[in-house]
Amino acid sequence: MEIRIRASLERVWTLSQDPALHPRWDLRFSRIVPEPGDGQDPVRFRYEFRLPFHSIQGVGTSLGHRYRPDGQATSVLKFDTADVLSPIGPGSGYWRYIPTEDGLRFITGYNYRPGMGILGRILDSSVIRPALGWATATSFDRLRMWAESDLDPAESRNRWFIDAAARAGGLLTAGFLVRHALTGRNAAIAAVGVATGLASCILPSHWPVPRAGRCLRRPPDPRSAHVPSALAGLPSPSARPAGDKTLSQE
Repeated sequence: MEIRIRASLERVWTLSQDPALHPRWDLRFSRIVPEPGDGQDPVRFRYEFRLPFHSIQGVGTSLGHRYRPDGQATSVLKFDTADVLSPIGPGSGYWRYIPTEDGLRFITGYNYRPGMGILGRILDSSVIRPALGWATATSFDRLRMWAESDLDPAESRNRWFIDAAARAGGLLTAGFLVRHALTGRNAAIAAVGVATGLASCILPSHWPVPRAGRCLRRPPDPRSAHVPSALAGLPSPSARPAGDKTLSQE
């Protein structure tokens, strides 16, 4: 997953690495709490994802390299959870910050072992991974708007709900008009209904509305998709059973 951000690396690094700021834009986390340590890398943390009637909790370790000889920055992490209701089991991921002339390329890659037993394995490829990909891409766009235009992630979230409600209302109106037109055999009303439905689906969102489609899903160059070598030496947050899916080194 990749998005272009017209902001300084320092700003994006702060918004993405600060555990108090990160959950504000990332839909995948409700809270991130670093555990007490000696101030040395790697950092161990606890995370939480709140659902209406349950909060999924887990642990992780992360390691960031802000200053590299090539001017890039990287961050790697491994995570795990003992929550049987979590659709995501143990896994790992990375972030790359690649400076450009007008900002930077912000890139992520991750993999995990499905949770929730047999049900999780059945739903993973068709439901869970697509949903997680959408949440990641939408979150990246919220981060971009925060870094570029100082648009608070809560505001962009609210604008997304308003946009979604307006489109849903347009589709419901279209359905009502088409049904009414078929009953009364009114071609004009049918045309209005069809036009309303099409507009609800194809009109682009206003710029403050976060969209997953603004992210690239395929790397434009092979190098940017390589897993940082630091991931191999990062300790796991807890013991994991054999056969888990973490990112392999390339």
